[in-house]
Amino acid sequence: MDQVWSDHKEFLSEAEIQIQKGLHSKVALVNKVTHHILNSGGKRIRPLLLIISAHLCNYLDKERIYLAGGVVEFIHTATLLHDDVIDNAEIRRGIAPARILWGNQASILVGDYLYTLALSHAVQMDNFEINDLLATTCLRMAEGETLQLSHNGDLNLTEATYLEIIEYKTAMLISASCRLGAIIAKAPEAKKDALSRFGKNIGIAFQVADDTLDYVADGDRLGKSLGEDLKEGKITLPLLHLLHHCKKEDRRWLNAVMDAERFEQDDLKKVIALMQSHGSIDYAVKKAQGYTEDAKAALAVFPDSPQRRSLMTIADYVVQRDY
Repeated sequence: MDQVWSDHKEFLSEAEIQIQKGLHSKVALVNKVTHHILNSGGKRIRPLLLIISAHLCNYLDKERIYLAGGVVEFIHTATLLHDDVIDNAEIRRGIAPARILWGNQASILVGDYLYTLALSHAVQMDNFEINDLLATTCLRMAEGETLQLSHNGDLNLTEATYLEIIEYKTAMLISASCRLGAIIAKAPEAKKDALSRFGKNIGIAFQVADDTLDYVADGDRLGKSLGEDLKEGKITLPLLHLLHHCKKEDRRWLNAVMDAERFEQDDLKKVIALMQSHGSIDYAVKKAQGYTEDAKAALAVFPDSPQRRSLMTIADYVVQRDY
């Protein structure tokens, strides 16, 4: 993966400059909040995917790629600001989130600003297909967040609904980033669809892996405390698997833990031990790997090339990373 970052360093560096240039509001607080979260160590995986997808479709107009990269990163950043409010987050990427520094109201409003900024940049590309894709993506992302909220603490959540939530919440924007690269390249519909499927599948794999890391990662490298999903009542795939395979008394205990006002570290240790004994972590990892394989298969429409190999590497990275 280091080689992929290196191969696209020039494009990513210039895209970063353009992203920062696009953040000049007349309101000082907007600038403070946006620069705080954009400079907090994000991987820029969505602009990277857009760049590689465009190059895969033989498109090299740098300015249009940079503009599109900024659009997807602004949308992603807006969701982070809103998510931190919804989740009452106390840490984001190892530092205090905007809601702690400036309050929930500022986080929500600046998130709204970034959504609007993204769409205002998108219309500059004067392409209805782009506008339609981004509007649909933002709509689905909002539905995904709301669907997750409606199932918060729901021990009867099904795996199908869990997957629908993460498809809408996470995979839709990653899929859109890939398809956007093909759209600006004016690629054939088959290639647009292939990149959409690739992005959707690695997006689902990414979120399943992320949900699993919440129980097994190094908290310092992850940039947040472990067990945050459990504290917030989120039923993610490792916990969902455990709930469907553990004893009734363990299920009752898990219910009590999620309902408790205070969360103890010993509770987290017991949950992780139960997951390991029931194979819940392994199940989630294998599920993520399955989506990765589906993502790779979607690229069959493209001949071998450095860009295709880069996407293959990213597909492996999303499930092999440890933070």
